[in-house]
Amino acid sequence: MKIVVDAFGGDYAPSEIVAGTIKALQANQDLNIVLVGDKDKITELLQQLVFVSDRLEIVHAPDVIGMDEVPTIAIRTKKTSSIVVAYDYLKQNDDAVALVSAGSTGATLTGAVLKLGRIPNISRPALAPILPTVNDRGVMLLDCGANADCKSENLLDFAIMGAEYMKAMGVKKPRIGLLNIGTEEEKGNEMVKRAHELIKSSKLNFVGNIEARDVLRGNVDVVVCDGFSGNVCLKTIEGTAEILFGELKDITHSSLKAKLGALMLKKNLYGLKKKYDYKKVGGAPLLGVNKIVIKCHGNSKADNIASSIEQAYTLAKNKLVEKVKKQVEKEENEK
Repeated sequence: MKIVVDAFGGDYAPSEIVAGTIKALQANQDLNIVLVGDKDKITELLQQLVFVSDRLEIVHAPDVIGMDEVPTIAIRTKKTSSIVVAYDYLKQNDDAVALVSAGSTGATLTGAVLKLGRIPNISRPALAPILPTVNDRGVMLLDCGANADCKSENLLDFAIMGAEYMKAMGVKKPRIGLLNIGTEEEKGNEMVKRAHELIKSSKLNFVGNIEARDVLRGNVDVVVCDGFSGNVCLKTIEGTAEILFGELKDITHSSLKAKLGALMLKKNLYGLKKKYDYKKVGGAPLLGVNKIVIKCHGNSKADNIASSIEQAYTLAKNKLVEKVKKQVEKEENEK
């Protein structure tokens, strides 16, 4: 199985991207990886790491799309940028099944739609990260930023795609929740209330509305929302976690007594931090396009890149795109 990796996307590219690629190759003998970026720099890094493999291919791309560039213009004009060349390779090679990038979110999303195209009957692709939960099941949040303005029909598509993703990850009957300002059915604006009707009328395992404060409790497997609300929810969770862990660190270093207490709880505190570490689950898949695309956090390092490559491998192996196409077609026929 061949996965394309944007070697020059991200804050720590190319060194951490290359290191993560090596980790993934060493962990999975079924993987073949195509690294896209400046060939000389990638080769130099591989020589420093003393790594040679016939399962690793390098495709030269001397340019990079920056975080501050307009995505639609950059994708069309910077033909030799790493993300554009990566998408071209993915589109032109049937044996290439997925792309992983930690680069510009806008360029990654725009490139996926322009180069790969949307799945038939999917109105809009959605960016869908997996968040940690209290019960360790994990919850998918979609959309979290690809679509700031949505229609009710878009949210139904998101629910279908999210359910198929969770099935591909081993959840037999994913529970779908709709992000709202209250759990009552009549709550929300007109778009959300109409989405509630559409999802409830589908064959999905819809459990109703869910409030933002309950997202991490693990009561549902998929949380559906528009990209504006989803991004606010995601950033709020991230910011709260950073503040709490920062405060906890300050408290445990505030006195000798606190340090001794922290030493006694070291194993527990490490377990808590590890439990809510986003790096262990990989990146956020962009659901709704014709091949698998995983968008990693911009500050991803080697471990997260390796996890994202493994995530892409699992989704491709479980034929996620084909299953989404089939389910969407089924829903269309039943209307």
